[in-house]
Amino acid sequence: MPRLPRLGLFCLSLFTLPAHAQDLNIGSELVHGGVAIFLIGALSVLSVAVTLERLVNFRLRKVAPPDLAEEAENLWRTGRFDQLRARVGDGDSSLARILGWMVEQRHLPPEKLAARVAEMAGVELRLQQHKAYALNVVATVAPIVGLLGTVVGMIESFHVIAFNGMGDPTLLAGGISKALVNTAAGLSVALPSLAMHHVFRNRMVGIGIALERQLNRVLDGMPARTLEVVHAH
Repeated sequence: MPRLPRLGLFCLSLFTLPAHAQDLNIGSELVHGGVAIFLIGALSVLSVAVTLERLVNFRLRKVAPPDLAEEAENLWRTGRFDQLRARVGDGDSSLARILGWMVEQRHLPPEKLAARVAEMAGVELRLQQHKAYALNVVATVAPIVGLLGTVVGMIESFHVIAFNGMGDPTLLAGGISKALVNTAAGLSVALPSLAMHHVFRNRMVGIGIALERQLNRVLDGMPARTLEVVHAH
């Protein structure tokens, strides 16, 4: 048979599938997927919540606002520490907290001040990273839970075979469907969670570099001294 007629017959077969195959209800399949589906659903809720929280709060302007660094440099250079203290006291960013500590401890030896600032920056970045750790947990646990549901579904299928034989394949449909739905659900939750985990890790590197540069900018503005902050992460 020529190639084009074969392709035409194949395409036609896609439109002539049985009605029950075309009317596949994913929601119904998930409901009947067993306990594992509910666990995966809970993990998906956790993943979405953490992702939204990190997208809102883990941004450069939330961690190290560039305008704050520029203003702090000018205030520090001119010795207006009271104004600087009031300015950073109104902020809730990592940079504001570190600058607030620097103002209070500005009489420390420059090398010690720079080292302590680097330590504080590293702690702030690790705290930010820790808040996204749940995404790594979801990416690890969801496929395992899905695999557990798959195993349970296959056990049910073999149980049907043991008691009813292979005479009616439709009797196996429930267990096989349950197995496949659990696998798909686990992967569908794990893959986006893993992707977002890497997105936030990459964002942490970029924000960490920006925070380091801004702190160096303020320290470089200290009168009669030029300091360097060691790498914070």
